[in-house]
Amino acid sequence: MTGIVLVHLSDLHFGSVAELDALEDALRFIVELAPSATVISGDLTMRARHGEFAAARLYIDRLKLTAPVLAVPGNHDTQWWQSPLTLLGNSRMHYKYRRWFGQDLTPVLQIPGAVIAGALSANGVAPGSLSRNPNDIAVKGNLPVSETRRLTKIFEAAPAGAYRVAVLHHNVLPGRLSGRMGLAHWRSAGQRLVATGADLVLCGHDHEEGAGLLNNQVVVSTANTLSTRTRGARPASFNVIRLQSDRIEIEFQVWDTAARRFASSERHAFARPEHSAVRTAARR
Repeated sequence: MTGIVLVHLSDLHFGSVAELDALEDALRFIVELAPSATVISGDLTMRARHGEFAAARLYIDRLKLTAPVLAVPGNHDTQWWQSPLTLLGNSRMHYKYRRWFGQDLTPVLQIPGAVIAGALSANGVAPGSLSRNPNDIAVKGNLPVSETRRLTKIFEAAPAGAYRVAVLHHNVLPGRLSGRMGLAHWRSAGQRLVATGADLVLCGHDHEEGAGLLNNQVVVSTANTLSTRTRGARPASFNVIRLQSDRIEIEFQVWDTAARRFASSERHAFARPEHSAVRTAARR
């Protein structure tokens, strides 16, 4: 298995802050690249309005003409005020997202050589997302134990040798500029994500691109926003990921404001997590 190419987008924020020229050029780039799949790790909208969801749906439909697409909701796509502290259940919070993108908030996409599984970290103002900082309300995410258990079962059933890719909205590594974690209980979530058997985690939320290792074991791609709300007034960007048999390569495509096109920037390479080789050998 070689040559799987993923395009990782996040935080499109259709609405008043969307960087429309960047979104269009990202689409051009994806058409020319013809990746194995495109993954969007949440925040398709800015205010979870029907018009914003409609624009995001149209954009994703255009992406699907080139490659399969997997998307998960982010905190901006979640109407937390419809069910504070989840007292009225989750269905109210995700009604609009489901209206435009279907009932499944945690889709699974299987392509040759990889299984890509969505996880829901945008659960509104829930007990698991609360912290001592009032500014974290409706911003921080939580990854319930039920989600990592579900990911574990999916990855255990994956074909031998296939890459296991987990997708969630909230960043699982601290942002380089913000120093912030996206999940309220990030230590526990990180340990459980590693235990799922994932080789790669795709996330966003922090509005800054990044690549690193979760607990020194699992590769993480953090995608920047394609809106004007970039951290530190930096340009928009997205990530291109190449999955080779023995390594994972992550390349940042950064918006050139003068040329009005994306251009290659930093590149990072990581050895494929050791548990992949162990798992493959055990299945032979």
